[in-house]
Amino acid sequence: MKKVRMLIMAALVIAICGTSTSAMAREKVTLLLDWFVNPDHAPIFIALEKGYFADHGLDVEIIAPSNPNDPPKLVAAGKADIAVSYQNQHQMQIDQGLPLVRIATLIATPLNSLVVLADSPIKTIADLKGKTIGYSVGGFETMLLDVMLKKSGLSLSDVTLVNVNFSLSPALFTGQVDAVIGAFRNFELNQMDIEKRPGRAFYVEEHGVPAYDELILIANRDKIGEAKLRSFVDALEEGVQYLINHPDESWKLFIKGERKTLDDELNRRAWRDTLPRFALRPGALDQERYRRVAAFLQKQGTVKSVPPLETWAVELP
Repeated sequence: MKKVRMLIMAALVIAICGTSTSAMAREKVTLLLDWFVNPDHAPIFIALEKGYFADHGLDVEIIAPSNPNDPPKLVAAGKADIAVSYQNQHQMQIDQGLPLVRIATLIATPLNSLVVLADSPIKTIADLKGKTIGYSVGGFETMLLDVMLKKSGLSLSDVTLVNVNFSLSPALFTGQVDAVIGAFRNFELNQMDIEKRPGRAFYVEEHGVPAYDELILIANRDKIGEAKLRSFVDALEEGVQYLINHPDESWKLFIKGERKTLDDELNRRAWRDTLPRFALRPGALDQERYRRVAAFLQKQGTVKSVPPLETWAVELP
């Protein structure tokens, strides 16, 4: 009996030490989000809660930025491993010389849209002539609007632009503007519906803008050979698969702990509408699509030049 107890104790020691060693062996990865935590980030948190990152030997720290402009700059400076970003923003930052590379896709369709109130007399883009349009971020959003207007025979000079910061829906509700550009179809439209002021969207990819990835993951160009990046993308894919197969169970995981505050009507609706837009193969890269979007941005004057694709977008080996 004494010998049996000694064997059991030895086994426990080995198990404990093995677990400790395994935990210590996990490689630290710092991930910066693009904004506060929301359903757009669901696959990341499912991979975390299901233990997929840990299974791939990673200890992932997820940080929501105080300034959404900071994450790409911090990755470029080597102060974080990965950041959630936007394909179009990424192209502009490459044009500015930041050493960043797209390594995965989170949301594989545009979310951006031009929105009017559902009961508005504006039924087509052409009806915007002489109207006032609100926007949050100049540059990219106004460029999208310019393309959409031109496709309907108008130009920016045919409308009045007003910067409403991030008060897109309120600006519509109060009549400050007749339409807004930059409204995310999975959030603003749901928010408007909840407020009993439903909206109607004109989708950018149906009005002259080539389809693009809304949310992507970027890393420092000098570090794309690090194995932990490939491990991260593999774990993320497992998170996406579980999310798609088990959306209800995934929602419960998403609102665990400090994220319980996200359990409201808006986020539940956004969750539902975002599910079909997640990239099922996050690491896969559609090279032609990326070249097409880059050429489009160059044609619009958003970027001056387009470097070789392998310097700013890759499919990790």
